[in-house]
Parts: sequence; C-alpha cells; structure tokens
Amino acid sequence: MESMNLGITHAEDEMALRSKGIWGLLAGAAVGALVCCDRPAEPDLSGAAAPALEIATGSGEGAMGSDSFDEMSRLRNALVDGMSRHELRDRISDPRVVAAMRTVPRHEFVLHEYLDRAYDDRPLPIGHGVTISQPYVVALMTQLLEVGTNHRVLEIGTGSGYQAAVLAELTPEVYSIEIIEPLGREAAGRLERLGYDTVRVRIGDGYAGWPEHAPFDRIIITAAPPEIPQPLIDQLAPGGRIVAPVGRTGFDQWLVVVDKDSHGNIRERRDIPVRFVPMTGEALER
Repeated sequence: MESMNLGITHAEDEMALRSKGIWGLLAGAAVGALVCCDRPAEPDLSGAAAPALEIATGSGEGAMGSDSFDEMSRLRNALVDGMSRHELRDRISDPRVVAAMRTVPRHEFVLHEYLDRAYDDRPLPIGHGVTISQPYVVALMTQLLEVGTNHRVLEIGTGSGYQAAVLAELTPEVYSIEIIEPLGREAAGRLERLGYDTVRVRIGDGYAGWPEHAPFDRIIITAAPPEIPQPLIDQLAPGGRIVAPVGRTGFDQWLVVVDKDSHGNIRERRDIPVRFVPMTGEALER
C-alpha cells in the first residue's frame, strides 16, 4: 500500500536561523532552501466534506541500469555524509535514521527532469504544486519522532511518498493521508513498486486523522495547522509523540514536539523556527 502529502512548506526564517546559530546550514544556497514539501494553498481541493478513499497500489516507473544505480547510491551516501558536516550534525544521531536515509532511493521520488539534482540537500518540484522535502528536514523530523520497530505511525501528508518510505524503514506500520488525490495515487504506486507495500494510504482531509487504525504511537504532520488538531491528539496513544510545524503564519511557526504521558497529560515543546504552508482542509476553518 502507500503514502502521500498534505499542504506544506518549510523554509526557515532568516533572522531566527541567525539567532539560533544555524545559518551555516544554508551556505551556498538560497534562504528558502531548508524547506519541507512546498505547496501553495488549493482551496478547491481542501474541503473537509470530500470522502476519504484508501488507495490500492499500482505500478510505477521502470528500473535503472546497474551503472546508474551504483552512481545514485554513491550520491545518496555522499548526501548523508554531508549532513554530518554541517552545524546541525549533532541533531541526526540515531543510527537507524541515518541508515534509512542511506537506504531510501530519493531519485525514485523526483521528476525525471530533476534526476541530476535528486541528492542535493534541497526540495525539488514533484508536480501538483508540491515539492519533495529537503533530505535534512526529513531526517530531523524523523529523528525527533523517535520511531520504534513496533510503533504504528500516522503521517498527515506525504507528497511523493519519500518521508513515508523513510518511516517504513523503521517500522512496518505506516499510515498516511493525502488531500490531493492524483498525488496520493502516484505516491501509492511508487511506494509499492519500490517494495514499501506495508504503507497504507488514504485520500482525504488529515485533520480528523484515521480513527479506524488508532491509536497511533507516533504522528507526523507535514503542514502547519494553527494548533495541533484535537482529533490527532485524541488518536495518540499514551506514551506517544507528535512532531509538526505549528503556527498561524509563516513568521510565527515552530517545529513542535508533543508528548502524551501514560495518564493522558500533554506536554509540548518548541524545537526550531520553521515556515510551512498552512495545513489545508478543516484546519483552515479553525
């Protein structure tokens, strides 16, 4: 089965980055390079009344030759090695996350015309007004999520399916909701073709979560709601964690980590300043 991505953008505010001492991460790139799944709001597709649809996976693109495969593997390892050299290198310390980033073939999730840039540490267009997330952002959010091998994970928004594939390297139970149907169907077929057939995909508004498969040990949101949707908090298992960008505008958003203890008490902490596209659907009505 598969994964997909909800409304999303994530480029860090320049002044906030400077104050946090992590400006060096963007050296040689535009200020907006640290971005997760850049997507403009699409009101005509965001209505909460649209019915949810679970996707059966299908076929995708063809395989590459062995020489090209070896070159892509080399570039992928160079990308991950490069992450360990920038100012935020200590943030990506979980060897399982590093191994997942080395394993998932990002070039399979980008458009053919951007194949030669698949292992740049930056977002790339994937169609439907969306981009594939910057690899470092995927690694950081995955690290913060602390996924265990037996965890059930819900992803609100997958875009190309790249983040879902990384999660699937860590646990066999990944559920993902996408609000844009063509994007979700493309991601589902791609994930199945690449062997990530344990990922379940559903088309619909992610605000309400996926109650049929709750509770979830981990939830990741890839678009910025004004606050964490209550249905997602309700569907989080005791001892569970949510990682999400939160804020009403691109100038007051933070990457937030929400923990629920064994008694159901919620604790929230901010991590780094971010700038995401607002979460669409019912979240826009709140």
